[in-house]
Amino acid sequence: MKLVAQIALKTTPEQTDALIRTMHITNAACDWLSNVAFDRRVFNKFGLQQATYQDCRAQFSMLSSQVVIRCVAKVAASYAVDRDEKHAFKPLGAIAYDARILSFKPDQSSISIWTVDGRQTIEFVCGERQRELLQGKRGESDLCQIDGRMYLFVTCEVKQPTPADVSDVIGVDLGITTIAADSDGERFSGDKINDLRRKYRHKRQRLQKKGTKNAKRKLRQIRRRESRFSKHTNHVISKQVVKKAHSTGRAIALEELTGIRNRVKAGRRQRTKLHSWAFADLKAKIVYKAALAGVPVIFVDPRYTSQTCPTCGCVDKRNRPSQAIFRCIQCGHADHADTNAARNIRVRAAVNRPMESQIVSRHDASGDFQSQVQSLRL
Repeated sequence: MKLVAQIALKTTPEQTDALIRTMHITNAACDWLSNVAFDRRVFNKFGLQQATYQDCRAQFSMLSSQVVIRCVAKVAASYAVDRDEKHAFKPLGAIAYDARILSFKPDQSSISIWTVDGRQTIEFVCGERQRELLQGKRGESDLCQIDGRMYLFVTCEVKQPTPADVSDVIGVDLGITTIAADSDGERFSGDKINDLRRKYRHKRQRLQKKGTKNAKRKLRQIRRRESRFSKHTNHVISKQVVKKAHSTGRAIALEELTGIRNRVKAGRRQRTKLHSWAFADLKAKIVYKAALAGVPVIFVDPRYTSQTCPTCGCVDKRNRPSQAIFRCIQCGHADHADTNAARNIRVRAAVNRPMESQIVSRHDASGDFQSQVQSLRL
């Protein structure tokens, strides 16, 4: 399987300037190529390269031949998703480097990278986990600027163990008030992260009204803090869920929540909570950690899991008198609502076991992160 290692570059002011100008010029070339591709309706990489390579080299003479090739590939990849509108590229959008224009020196913690000012040797810093991942680096790396610092996102190949044979399933219900609840009755409260989001939301409203330079700087700090806290929380929860499943020899069952924000009708007060719900990030972390541990993951239909009685099968809205309580109107079975939903997920996964490998194959562990990196390129 493929994972992405994020490493920070220790650039001097001169090196930062060279990298930023490289990004500006490279993305300007992508814009020029995009105009040609859209006007001539040439979207595949080979055809676009044949039609534009010589003119692009002449138009952007400061770019090396390999960088132009990477620009063509970037434009072709963007139009592979949507060809109805002309694509524009941000001046500081991420740019891709391959082995011809980027090389690593792990023993010296440095890289040799091409810029418009020539090759630059730049030191990098990363954690031990990222350093281990770099041993299996494959394909392209993406250069990005995030909050004024330069980073490389390096695609790395990691050996994935064969999923273990399991005899049971642990159901996991993802939510907002309770971030995750499993069929064993363990629940991970979302009170702390929801309180933090509420606090930051009020701060943002006050700062946005001011609109000063200092207010905008504070807004960036708040965004970074909230993002870091949310990702850390999801890492902790996903690690515990996978550890429990692995130690007990069980698979993990999750709801298929893709597109839920478009399907769910939420009131005005609930919309903010719904749209700040980082369930996709938590799902992605559970999936890739499970893959590394050899734990199968099964996805099931989420409909009515919170309204179904696992004892008698009664499905009714009245089974949920409140957010936290489940009480069956037919047989009287009572439980915590999120735990009850997790147990229904477990039952559905046990029925769907023959489809397990097919379902897992549609949810590559690296997919969510790779899509984020692709969005940085645009």
